[in-house]
Amino acid sequence: MSDVVLVRSLLLAIPLAFLATRAMPRRLPPAARLVLGVGAGWLAALALVLLVPVGIMAYLVSFAIVGSIYAVIALGLNVQWGYTGLFNIGIAAFFAVGAFTSALFTTTPPTGAAAAFTQQAFGLGAPFLVGVLAAGVAAGVLAAVVGGPTLRLRDDYLAIATIGIAELVRLIFQNERWLANGPQPFRGIPQPLSCLVRDAGCPYLPAPLMELFAPLAPRDYTYVYLAITALFVIVTFLVLERAIRSPWGRLLRAVREEEDAAAMNGKDVARAKLQAFVVGAVIMGIGGALYAHYMVAIDYSHFDPLYATFIIWVMLMLGGSGNNRGAIIGAFVIWGVWTGAAFAVDALRPVLAAISPELPARGPYLRLMLIALLLIFILLFRPKGLIGEERFVSRHTGEREA
Repeated sequence: MSDVVLVRSLLLAIPLAFLATRAMPRRLPPAARLVLGVGAGWLAALALVLLVPVGIMAYLVSFAIVGSIYAVIALGLNVQWGYTGLFNIGIAAFFAVGAFTSALFTTTPPTGAAAAFTQQAFGLGAPFLVGVLAAGVAAGVLAAVVGGPTLRLRDDYLAIATIGIAELVRLIFQNERWLANGPQPFRGIPQPLSCLVRDAGCPYLPAPLMELFAPLAPRDYTYVYLAITALFVIVTFLVLERAIRSPWGRLLRAVREEEDAAAMNGKDVARAKLQAFVVGAVIMGIGGALYAHYMVAIDYSHFDPLYATFIIWVMLMLGGSGNNRGAIIGAFVIWGVWTGAAFAVDALRPVLAAISPELPARGPYLRLMLIALLLIFILLFRPKGLIGEERFVSRHTGEREA
């Protein structure tokens, strides 16, 4: 086994080990579950790296990265809609604000000839984690500004406000060139830990760690970034699972089910709604930051309502609203359907051309039709999603809670 295969399998084992650990029987001791899960995850990762052709494996890793980014955003929507019943149809706004904020914080202003073609409001050259933190804060502040005056009103006011702010944010990044080079792409966004695949190495990392990653080449960076996005999904999932089982999580579900009853019991319903809305937006902003650092170049068109709002709603509906596992599963399934539809449309081009010469050019619309039909199917035949809302067992009564 070569050193490259070993390092690739170790990076790929991070998400697989987490999945294997969660799949272990609950009756096993926690330490045994961890050991068996890590071992099973690494063996599965090693088998994938050894048996799957390099080209297909590279595609699968890239697919998993984007799926993980969408999973983070779907988890944020699940806090708002799944647990609190807040109808946010402006996901694109928080997605875009997170992406551009992290890009501005982590890049440096262009100099020389490049300055004539690229403009940005500022560039701090901050580390990746600082950019991600700034992205979450910026998205949270925007959510507080939008949600503060609207969450005390009827639900449709929040829907109107969020869709309006999403379009406003998109138009600002499209037309204000001084801010983030709109409408041209904002390039040069740094990739975290890319020094691991360069000959110069990372001077701030311990020497043993650098020796471990020394066999990696630039083409292996996707494995590194998959490990990063997987860690964000895992941490977000674990934090939300803990939070939703806390008194705060029970309050959110009470507000969703019957906010008048919650208010009669002395709960501050407006405050709970605002907290859930801000928390969900922060998570969406973090997802935007992960997206920006993966794409390296972004512009306003990346945050079209189709890709940054509608498809995320379908992900949550398919997986199971009110279930964090469902949000993650739905993200990967719908992203698989969306990318798989592109291959299907390409394969059907000769048939479409035989029917009408204009049909092959309309291939992208067939993908939209497929997703729309899938959404209708979900609403009609599987309204609770693949998993459905998770029911919790009360520690006091032993009964299952809503």
